Amino acid sequence: MDHDNYPNDYIRDILQSVKTIALVGASQNPARPSWIVMKYLLERGYDVIPINPGLVGGELLGKTVYKNLSEVPHPIDMVEIFRNSEAAGPITDEALSLDPLPKVIWMQLSVRNDEAAARAEARGIKVVMDRCPKIEFGRLSGEISWQGVNSRMISAKKPVLAGKGFQKLSLNRPR
Repeated sequence: MDHDNYPNDYIRDILQSVKTIALVGASQNPARPSWIVMKYLLERGYDVIPINPGLVGGELLGKTVYKNLSEVPHPIDMVEIFRNSEAAGPITDEALSLDPLPKVIWMQLSVRNDEAAARAEARGIKVVMDRCPKIEFGRLSGEISWQGVNSRMISAKKPVLAGKGFQKLSLNRPR
């Protein structure tokens, strides 16, 4: 995989296929990006599991906080790493010890560890680095354009709403 340029279909397929996301580095501070991303993904129907040793046993946005990945009592589809690039290596190794293996290792903006990515890909796990799933979901669904951000997606087709209530767009846009 060319980790400098991800095809839109690669990202879309990941976001459509995963349901359970372990967010390593979750924060209880609503001003922190990890809290904002967790809230957004929960609102989009993902089961987001916060991982933070300092908050273990508590709740974050209504979800139980775990110390590490191995303590999560059910399978994880995607491990999202909200830590620095150096910490991404050991976190990836912990994810590689899970049974079953996650489908995806996702490293947040500015987080890149090519060695960890190679280890994960060698085990058949998809890897995304230096990207944010909130931004990518918003870009691919068209929501991001509501804030005046160029989504780099051009389409004359009407986006698909993702349910009732506040307007949320689906990733199931006509292609």
